Amino acid sequence: MVLRAELRYRPDRIRRPDHLNSLEEVDTLIDELLEGPANENLAQIIHLDRERIKPRIPGYEFIETEIPDHDFQVGADKELQVGVLLFIDRSGNFVTAGPPESRNAPEYYLAGHWTKFPDQTEISIDLARAAVKEFLASGGQRPTCVSWKNQYPDD
Repeated sequence: MVLRAELRYRPDRIRRPDHLNSLEEVDTLIDELLEGPANENLAQIIHLDRERIKPRIPGYEFIETEIPDHDFQVGADKELQVGVLLFIDRSGNFVTAGPPESRNAPEYYLAGHWTKFPDQTEISIDLARAAVKEFLASGGQRPTCVSWKNQYPDD
């Protein structure tokens, strides 16, 4: 299976992303997140088979600018051997629903930029791997092998 996805997680690859071209490369990515620097343990994956949209922000006009219609992120914690997922598209902002015993407010870093996740969002690293593979194989749909919850529960 040939995949088309952009990958960003290191500071030198924000403007010029790496690519994921096969499901086998997911294991390499997760291993790199686990073994890499603590401030590079979260990756953004953009599926290139999904639609691109024109941004709509009141008061601004975007000329010939299109952005992905989704955001998918995977984090991996080396010490706890757990992961976290974020999925955003027109249907909403979702994070993985971890078990009650998982940490409160875990922190992950995408190319050195801090992200604080809601409480109880971490899942096993094996389940995170499977969800990333499902995301890629499905053409960029929200994985069904994990449970999700609203990123902003009060909304």
